[in-house]
Amino acid sequence: MTELTILGRGGQGGVTLAKLIAAAYFRRGKFVQAFGVYAAERSGAPLQAYVRIDDAEITNHNQVRHPNHVAVLDRTLIAPQVVVGQKPGGWLILNSPNPPEAFSGMLPGRRVATVDATGIALANGLGTRTLPIVNTTMLGAVLAVLGLVVEDVQVALGEVKLAGANVSAAMAAFEGVRAATLSGEATAVAGRTRESPTMSLFDDTVGATPTLTTGTWASQRPHRQTLTPPCNHGCPAGNDVRGFVSATARGEYDEALRLLLETSPFPAVCGRVCPAPCTEACNRGDFDEPIQVRELERYAAEHGIRPRTKAPWRSQRIAIIGSGPAGLSATYHLAKLGYLVTVFEANDELGGVLRTGIPAYRLPRDVLDSEIGYILDQGVIAHTGVRVNRRKLHQITQEFDAVFVATGLQHSQSIDLSDGKATLQQGIDFLNQVRRCPVSMNGQHVVVIGGGNTALDAARSARRLGANVRIVYRRTREQMPAIREEVEEALEEGVVLDELLSPLRLWHDGVGALLTCVRMRLADADESGRPRPVPEETEDAFIDLRYDRAILALGQSADLSILLEGSEVRDGQALVGLTGSPVFAGGDFATSEGTVAAAIGSGRRAAWHIHRTLTGDDLFPPLPEPIAGPEVIINHVFPHAPAAHGMVLPPGERRRSFAEVRIGFSDGFEKTVARSEAQRCFSCGMCNECDRCMEHCPEGILVRDGKGYRFDYDYCKGCGLCAAQCPRGVIYMAEL
Repeated sequence: MTELTILGRGGQGGVTLAKLIAAAYFRRGKFVQAFGVYAAERSGAPLQAYVRIDDAEITNHNQVRHPNHVAVLDRTLIAPQVVVGQKPGGWLILNSPNPPEAFSGMLPGRRVATVDATGIALANGLGTRTLPIVNTTMLGAVLAVLGLVVEDVQVALGEVKLAGANVSAAMAAFEGVRAATLSGEATAVAGRTRESPTMSLFDDTVGATPTLTTGTWASQRPHRQTLTPPCNHGCPAGNDVRGFVSATARGEYDEALRLLLETSPFPAVCGRVCPAPCTEACNRGDFDEPIQVRELERYAAEHGIRPRTKAPWRSQRIAIIGSGPAGLSATYHLAKLGYLVTVFEANDELGGVLRTGIPAYRLPRDVLDSEIGYILDQGVIAHTGVRVNRRKLHQITQEFDAVFVATGLQHSQSIDLSDGKATLQQGIDFLNQVRRCPVSMNGQHVVVIGGGNTALDAARSARRLGANVRIVYRRTREQMPAIREEVEEALEEGVVLDELLSPLRLWHDGVGALLTCVRMRLADADESGRPRPVPEETEDAFIDLRYDRAILALGQSADLSILLEGSEVRDGQALVGLTGSPVFAGGDFATSEGTVAAAIGSGRRAAWHIHRTLTGDDLFPPLPEPIAGPEVIINHVFPHAPAAHGMVLPPGERRRSFAEVRIGFSDGFEKTVARSEAQRCFSCGMCNECDRCMEHCPEGILVRDGKGYRFDYDYCKGCGLCAAQCPRGVIYMAEL
């Protein structure tokens, strides 16, 4: 008698394969028997089917315990245990794309045949990738290995009216199966044996973990991962947004500030002037309102206690050229690494554009001074009023071990609108003038050309000095690069926005100054991705605006004349000398990204580059994990809650002074508003031990493991409920 055991999973056609094999031998005049074990009919659950073949009538109806041959339909079931009870000399016929020799370590001394039944079945459209139907494919392989011929395959399939793709798949397997006797000595593999005592209903072991390890049923397994939240991914400064928001939610403001200071020396500054791309990226924005991250950063900076500073302990000296956000960020991080850092600043005060280009109503001077003071407390030396040109830079490279150039955007972009009499004032110069010596502009008509943050700052500053202000912008409000809140607040303060209007020329008509503009319309997108403005060609396309002062704010560019050219440094044609130390560049000077947060991130990365150059120590983090997008968040498990917004001065009050417009969160009686806002965070991609996976696991195979969970794969059937119920995308299923 020949006996064969088939190991597969529900839905793959294992029982049908047993019947097809029996049919092939029955047509040859043999007595046959074919049946399956139906204890678990769930799709994907392991099953067994049996075939007996004999020259005499078969009277044994028990399951096959000692088969001659074993066929394995699912590659996840291939293991040493498949040979338990197999008689010597029989074949193991495996669904695997690998050659038989690949199993020499697992199945030494055995006769093994392999065929890529899954690949053949899918190529012929039999089943799906999740559940391929491989019975007819495996039929061709089994009959070929057992010595039958092609006609036997065709007859067996014809008996059950299977044709077309089933015949093609069977023929491909018949021709493609590979067989070999593996090297090594075959050893017996013991099966699991357990006693099953009779227990009383009141026995302590009733309800305990079952002795049947159902983990072998699984075709997939759950795993845990930590994903990158979109807020972290969207932060140009590189802050651990999720981390500091979580600390704020727990009321641990010192920890929240500590996490922020790991990446940025300016949490109070960014908590006021950052455009908050983290909030724009927040998954909660698709549910109700995004987390107000900028307000939380400001709150942490104002309520947390900063760690104590340390004096420099390294011998190397680093020079920083420029004290804007990039230069001071590099200074801060290098000082934390123990370097003695010296800053050279052309102006009489440190801060760069933070001081000269951002009005006090957005960034109070005492806030900026406090954060710069914390940087200087790290043992930093600062020289103000020192303008560094190429000769000076060459001298500095001889005196320091490394140099970082972060002079920002020194050149304002301009357009020729004047007829020789009218003048234009650059927006950045106007803001610096207002900072140093504000004068009354009562009753003046001011035109600001541009749509960025500098244009908005200039317009709002002029408004506070008493002017009637209008902004001329060639695109629409929606395309303005300025921070959205700044635009809204400017309009509230009485600034007029003229959209789709482009300046042509400034001129005098004998009465006063006029700005001639042309009306625009939006056409196809340009290289920036925004609709391209083109002039209207109608009779009323031109308009004259009377003004007393015109301010141009079209952006700035870097002054590259300071950079050294290779190892030889020249000033014009004169050879100044050879560079001494390595020179690095960063911030807006190198990238022109144009935000404080981006400059802070650039400065930190520059510090890491310098540190690696001087020591060989690499502080750059590994590549981040995939982003936890909205598709991994289960919104319905979270309660709806409106966002808390910081307090803002009313328009009538703020347009009369340079007092800070945004006041921030105010604390409630029992609980801070900031803490409540932080608790709205989804904590995307991070397990917060909500226990939903444990609650929904039908097998109870999740167990607490410290501050996390552990899967008991001996009993996990791979149903996937834990992954389906994880609200943050932490649990995922992987095919075996």
